[in-house]
Amino acid sequence: MKHTDWYKDAIIYQIYPRSFCDSNNDGMGDIQGIISKIDYLKNLGINCIWLSPVYDSPQEDNGYDISDYYSIYKPFGTMDDLKELINKLHENGIRLIMDLVVNHTSSEHKWFKEALKDSNSKYRNYYYFKKGKGKNYNRPPNNWTGFFGGTTWERVGNSPYYYLHLFAKGQPDLNWENEEVRKEVKNILKFYLDMGVDGFRCDVITLISKKQDFKNRAPTLALCGKDAYVNGPRLHEFLHELYLDVYSNYDCMTVGETVLSTLNEAKELTIPSREELSMVFNFDHTNVDNFFGVKWIERKFNLKRFKKIFSKWQNGMYEVNGWNSLFIENHDQRRSPGRFNTSLDNEYKDISSKMLASTYFLMQGTPFIYQGQELGMTNGDFKTIDDFKDVETHNIDKMRKEIPILRPILNKSLFRESRDNARTPFQWDDSEFAGFSTITPWIQVNKNKKEINAKKELQDENSLLYYYQKLIKLRKEYKIIKTGKYNDLLPNSKYIFAYNRKENNEELVVISNFSKKNIKCKLLSKYKEYKLLLSNYEDNDNTILKPYETRILYREG
Repeated sequence: MKHTDWYKDAIIYQIYPRSFCDSNNDGMGDIQGIISKIDYLKNLGINCIWLSPVYDSPQEDNGYDISDYYSIYKPFGTMDDLKELINKLHENGIRLIMDLVVNHTSSEHKWFKEALKDSNSKYRNYYYFKKGKGKNYNRPPNNWTGFFGGTTWERVGNSPYYYLHLFAKGQPDLNWENEEVRKEVKNILKFYLDMGVDGFRCDVITLISKKQDFKNRAPTLALCGKDAYVNGPRLHEFLHELYLDVYSNYDCMTVGETVLSTLNEAKELTIPSREELSMVFNFDHTNVDNFFGVKWIERKFNLKRFKKIFSKWQNGMYEVNGWNSLFIENHDQRRSPGRFNTSLDNEYKDISSKMLASTYFLMQGTPFIYQGQELGMTNGDFKTIDDFKDVETHNIDKMRKEIPILRPILNKSLFRESRDNARTPFQWDDSEFAGFSTITPWIQVNKNKKEINAKKELQDENSLLYYYQKLIKLRKEYKIIKTGKYNDLLPNSKYIFAYNRKENNEELVVISNFSKKNIKCKLLSKYKEYKLLLSNYEDNDNTILKPYETRILYREG
């Protein structure tokens, strides 16, 4: 089968299944719920879905801890439901990519259970088991720390051995040095590609290769040992092997969650001739409002810093024919309203959300929309730590209690930065449980469901939902959005993000005011003869940008 780059024309909608739509009213979303909303998705205009994990799992980390790659988590449905979803999406011109979680499994996976049961089992080498240190082996093998806080090692009962887990202790890391593990992964890939799946979002894929010395690293504020387990020595070898043995035989795409990767590292992963990944998720822009890439240590948003990051990635990937992913929300990020200098005020909430959407959506790359983003869904209404379900949030709260020096920082950021803010039930209507379910959902519904819901926005031609629909239509209609070279027009402006996309004599211009003020902008007169394709205001001035105003302009020849 010919391997194409269809993903460059994709507009991808991420579905977090437990929070999207509950078809059987058990308080949790499911696959049949997704099937029931295909018409909604088709009407929005998207042509691909990224489905967060639906595999069987004890759900310690909401499905990113897989106990059986070949079964579906029962509350979500069955394998037949998944096949039905794939077929019905394809009938409607929508592709499906699934989450590939193969840096680790669940501790409930049969491989890990066998590894614990028998130290001589072949499965022992599917994971990393190392002897502890100190008297009676009461200290971990090294000082590495993980993404959810604390040590990366968990002791096996009273034995001398510990196993490695970069995330929760219920997520032991797989040993990719073992060829048998790689064979297992290839079999999983083939199983779903043969079923009709169109590709994979590769979870924390840059962690699969670890340096094998397992020595202590110099202590750091966060993620001690990351130089040993991020972008490890055999990463490119492993990814190229997957491409040669699996991906090259299917017309599929891969997007890598490239944790802590630099632009140069991302280039190497996506240069087409290297045959590794189709594209990557870069998180630099999501760190613009924190220090050291640690979301809990917040800092004030700075537009010049924001622009510089986008320009670096847009130009850097263009130079090597690499490909960007474009996103402002996902299941691990808090909601965008009130973030990136946008407003939560009723007067400007939708206007500023439209402005932010225009700014990111028309760059070069594949745009992603996270469920509810098109409605302007906001962070949750969590009041106490008991309201949260997320394992990361509870682990960080434990650190807050145990480490006094962190308390002032985490007291401010814990609730606002929790991943659960993006995981509240989708707001379909203004009923008690927002049309998501008829009973109390697994996590609480936002109180603003009466003001923000799909039913209301579908009845308002000026809604954010229809604005996203128009942006999607523009991407499909104007080839320059896919191919044009990016250039930042006002890199030193504190308030305006303006860029163009140029190819030959064709030009697309996006001008956005990231402030609540009227801002004079000389560019407006320069481009006054260009065709206005879209704006979030009905009336536009030739010299002034209104608060959070955005304009998309075009000239041909």
